Amino acid sequence: MTISHTSAPDAGRPLLGIVLVALTTLFFALTDVFSKQLTMAYPVPVVMAVRYLSSFILLLVIFGPRMGKSLWGTNRTKLVIVRAGVLTLASLTMGHALRLMPVGETIAILYLSPFAVMALAVPILGEKVTRWGVFFAVLGFSGVLLVLRPGSGLDPIGVLWALSNASCATAFHLLTRSLSRTETAISMLFFVTLIGSIFFVAMALPHLSSVRPPLHDLGLMVFVGITATSGHFLFAVAYREAPAAIIAPLNYLHLVWAALLGWAVFNYTPTGLSVLGMVIIIGAGAALAVNGHISKTKP
Repeated sequence: MTISHTSAPDAGRPLLGIVLVALTTLFFALTDVFSKQLTMAYPVPVVMAVRYLSSFILLLVIFGPRMGKSLWGTNRTKLVIVRAGVLTLASLTMGHALRLMPVGETIAILYLSPFAVMALAVPILGEKVTRWGVFFAVLGFSGVLLVLRPGSGLDPIGVLWALSNASCATAFHLLTRSLSRTETAISMLFFVTLIGSIFFVAMALPHLSSVRPPLHDLGLMVFVGITATSGHFLFAVAYREAPAAIIAPLNYLHLVWAALLGWAVFNYTPTGLSVLGMVIIIGAGAALAVNGHISKTKP
């Protein structure tokens, strides 16, 4: 999944924020790599059920005692649940995409989402896009086309799953941008883990009679849940320490970590044109984040 954010008004330790977001993107890349490893051996719903249940329990243990009912307190509950459902579908599509595709290329396709969010924010949220925003969006899209080019050797079904994931991520970020005005990050994360747990446990039930993961693999599924939840938490902390102008471009470290870990774990090296496409995506996305693509909001 991609990362949403809001900037803190009083950002005091930029270097700490940079370190935290570097760790966050590493955690998300680890989540992707181990999810791929697990979904190649087990049904996607089983892997995701353990992951989401682990995240939900971790959230309750850490935040439940001190937050109580405020942990799940919301103002627009129906929309928060819709957002959680969208991210659940994103996890499902990502699991299927990773099962069929290299990690680096899958994450590269996912990063269509920030450019799509920029385009859709105009009619949906009433935002205006600068000329530089349009330029970097087109440049980033061209990078994705390099990754998806004919002859790249990518599985067509896997590509469809990855594109579906990017669509879910786009809807997720638009909902997050709207809900962040009235909801807390922790309550939205609570509903994400709750809805995801319910959905994937229901999907996993038919597989339980035939699937018996050994303790090692079960532990790895739990670890994936911990890395995903820890990544979300650390990213929220990072935005309290450093301004968005510094943190946002570092989101694209996710793609770098994913490619490196894909090489280390699966001994897979992307082709030269795919690497070029990834570099273009990183450069265009980072430039978009640094320069800002919103000129003003309509009244």
